[in-house]
Amino acid sequence: KSLNVTLRKSFGLFANIRPVKSYPHLIPGPEMNLVIVRENEEDTYAGIEHRQTAEVTQCLKLITRPGTDKILHYAFALTTQSNRKKLTLMCKDNIMKLTDGVFSRRFTEIGTEFLQVDKESMIIDIGAAKLAKDPGRFDVIVAPNLYGDILSDIAAEISGSVGLCGSANLGSSFAMFEAVHGSAPDIAGSGIANPSGLLHAAIMMLHYHGQSATAHKIESAWNKALEDGFRTADIYNGEQDQKKVTTKEFAQAVIERLDNCEIKNYDSVILPDVSKSIEYAAEHPAGKEITQKELTGVDIFLDWSIGNRDPEILGNALTKASPDEWNLKMITNRGVKVYPNGIPDTFCTDHWRCRFILKNTANPATIPHLMIALQNAGFEIIKTENLYSFDGEAGYSMGQGE
Repeated sequence: KSLNVTLRKSFGLFANIRPVKSYPHLIPGPEMNLVIVRENEEDTYAGIEHRQTAEVTQCLKLITRPGTDKILHYAFALTTQSNRKKLTLMCKDNIMKLTDGVFSRRFTEIGTEFLQVDKESMIIDIGAAKLAKDPGRFDVIVAPNLYGDILSDIAAEISGSVGLCGSANLGSSFAMFEAVHGSAPDIAGSGIANPSGLLHAAIMMLHYHGQSATAHKIESAWNKALEDGFRTADIYNGEQDQKKVTTKEFAQAVIERLDNCEIKNYDSVILPDVSKSIEYAAEHPAGKEITQKELTGVDIFLDWSIGNRDPEILGNALTKASPDEWNLKMITNRGVKVYPNGIPDTFCTDHWRCRFILKNTANPATIPHLMIALQNAGFEIIKTENLYSFDGEAGYSMGQGE
């Protein structure tokens, strides 16, 4: 497991804040001054993975209502308190309608309490493309964990190098500051790493602790070192006025300018108190909105490779083996419906989702009966997912082609 991810989750550091700005007068690139707010504990970074068959592995994408509310409320608060104008949500709710759909829906709902903020939503793929082409159009971006991680590296590279940017990880009782880039053990000790990311993380930490004067002094010295031509390998382009230096030499250049450069008060990102966002999530629990939760069926996943993996053979055998109170509604393979009335050309692996719907009143006790009947018929069950409706709305996705 990643040490950073473990620290973030163990200490409840739910908000990852990554400011990214360009320095076009020093490092070639487009104008950019944005902040990426990334949810820090959930999504596929929960790290729950399984190998379920010889051919198929899975990774669970976990999105919670409290986690979503905390990060979205915090993103709106940061936007307003930092005197920024626009907040952009990036997710993939056109495909992942339940998980990313929660993010999209709550962005709209929470946004009604921040009327002064311009709000826009983008599908992550086109959003990332627009970020790469025109980063200056963005002010603050908020995204689930995986997308936020990717977006922040894209933005950092646009600014000149992923080695330039720092980030803050914030929770109710702890805060952790780190460079955006990873630990890069493959180049450890070689003297080519850019120390700017860790330096900017330290600058953020000083602002967080109210020591802005010291933060401005360090940032001014860093800028002066760049103005004087010092470049680590990642931002060196061979121009005549540049000096290619090692990690330690660049750090020394910054140190030497701490007491003999003009101190400028650079704009800093205001990091709001996270407690208000935590309180907001606690005051708006999803459970209060649900009046009825009803079991409607079960998805049973099988490891099955008999013959040429004909879905018709599997469907007929399951129908014959299942108790009378159950109806086999469909079978999917990799999310695509293959039974009934599937397309023969659909490629099938050894991993099958079999959706059974109760014909009459739902009773959880009937699910084990169904499983025993299938096992007695020789089927290998690898997992199950109960199907529920919430106030009449299905709490599960349809199969492609269903």
